[in-house]
Amino acid sequence: MSMVFKSRVPLTLNRALLNSARFSQKRSFSSSFKLLNAANTTPKPKKSLIKTVSKWLVGSFLFATIGGTGYVTYSLWREANPAPQQPQSPAFPNGSPRKTLVILGSGWGSITLLKHLDTSKYNVIVVSPRNYFLYTPLLPSAPVGTVELKSIVEPVRAVARRTKGEVRYYQGEAIDVDVENKTVKVKSSDHVDEPLIEDLKYDYLVVGVGAQPNTFGTPGVYEHASFLKEISDAQEIRGKIMNSVAKAAILPPNDPERQKLLNFIVVGGGPTGVEFAAELKDYIDQDLSKWMPQISKEIKVILVEATPNILGSFEPSLIQYAKDLFKRERIHLKLKTAVKGVDDDYVTTKCGDDVEKIPYGVLVWATGNAPREVSKKLMEKLDEQDSRRGLLINEKLQLLGGNDSIFAVGDCTFHPGLFPTAQVAHQESLYLGEVFNKLYKIDQLKWEASQTKDTSSKQKLESRAQVLAAKIGNFKYNHMGALAYIGSEKAVADLAIGESKYSMSGSFTFLFWKYAYLSMCLSFRNKVLVAMDWIKVSILGRNSSV
Repeated sequence: MSMVFKSRVPLTLNRALLNSARFSQKRSFSSSFKLLNAANTTPKPKKSLIKTVSKWLVGSFLFATIGGTGYVTYSLWREANPAPQQPQSPAFPNGSPRKTLVILGSGWGSITLLKHLDTSKYNVIVVSPRNYFLYTPLLPSAPVGTVELKSIVEPVRAVARRTKGEVRYYQGEAIDVDVENKTVKVKSSDHVDEPLIEDLKYDYLVVGVGAQPNTFGTPGVYEHASFLKEISDAQEIRGKIMNSVAKAAILPPNDPERQKLLNFIVVGGGPTGVEFAAELKDYIDQDLSKWMPQISKEIKVILVEATPNILGSFEPSLIQYAKDLFKRERIHLKLKTAVKGVDDDYVTTKCGDDVEKIPYGVLVWATGNAPREVSKKLMEKLDEQDSRRGLLINEKLQLLGGNDSIFAVGDCTFHPGLFPTAQVAHQESLYLGEVFNKLYKIDQLKWEASQTKDTSSKQKLESRAQVLAAKIGNFKYNHMGALAYIGSEKAVADLAIGESKYSMSGSFTFLFWKYAYLSMCLSFRNKVLVAMDWIKVSILGRNSSV
């Protein structure tokens, strides 16, 4: 028994040691496997923040490029492929007569109204000798080639074709209005030798014929100066600039005739005169100086203004900023200086008691507005029209003495607090668009009342018409501010946001000026063309030929 006991003790111990060794080996293998697995499953280091941001930026850029290209393409296609229009007709399907609305002019007021009017509710006729809309805020940029003329015009027929109802366009000049018989006498522009004169009947008339330059009776202005109102004016100014430079180049440096040719005078210190003087100086310094350096140094740009300041409607700090910049850029300001006469060679000015004769090669007249002939005839016919500044209108933009059927908008009008600007004309026309939509409903109710024999129903319809007429409020102008480019890629801005007013100036304001002017372009086509012109000038410069 003792031998057996002795033999089992070591055996048991051996087995225990063997199991322990196996367990230790297994445990060591398991640990090694875990370590190896842990090494293989160690998380990869995260991508750098720069790479992540770069990928996001690239993706966003591609998305914006594709989306922007698609939006531009669709917008241009939609403008070039308008929907079918409802044809004009004497009456609506219910038998009520369709009234005729005649719009005179193709400027800011008339074209904005046409664009926002529901033309399916009227037989709309547009009469204008100019068959295009001209984007006047950028007209000062055109003579020197900052923008092309084709980029700032839009055909009247293109605007009319995009409206809901058919619009008829007569290329002619309104020469008279018969208020009593509600007719407009139109002289056709298509018949030069024997102008065709036609009488157009209207139920409602909108006068938006604009204004002509005001020379204040200064002798010689019409004969020798160039204005800045139309495309032909911009073309004429460009031709005069190039011809003066070319003639001066063949004369010796000290020749008085050379200095005369290189004196460029701008009369008028409002936004138009200031912007043109700035654009002209930019062209001389940035482009002409590369090809004709000596000539460019001799050119003098002179701005003449009868009042004490340029940009008189702007904040004093902005006026001073513009004057300081003009001084640095060597644009010669002659303030408190009135032009008394113009001849072939000289502009006669008067500052206080001092009279000066300034020789000139190019003279641009950019002063105030005067009524056109058709406006003058209307003013003479109506007793309530006793202003020389333009057609007097009431708070609903109706012509005083016009039997509530004649409206007037834009530069041809005069009303306290309303200035002859594109901003005013634009807001007036938006208001008129809403007015004509309400007048259509009122006319429909009146017609239904005239057709019913039931007294109660008739009274209800007439009452509804009166209520709707009472809802036509007065026009309220909301001044958004004023902008002006002053040269060297700098601009000034007087902004009004609610009750707050803000003044801005400098290079950032110039970018805002570009954005604002671009956003106000009439069509998407104009926006694309103007933007391309700006890009082209920044890369290739302006054209230095006629």
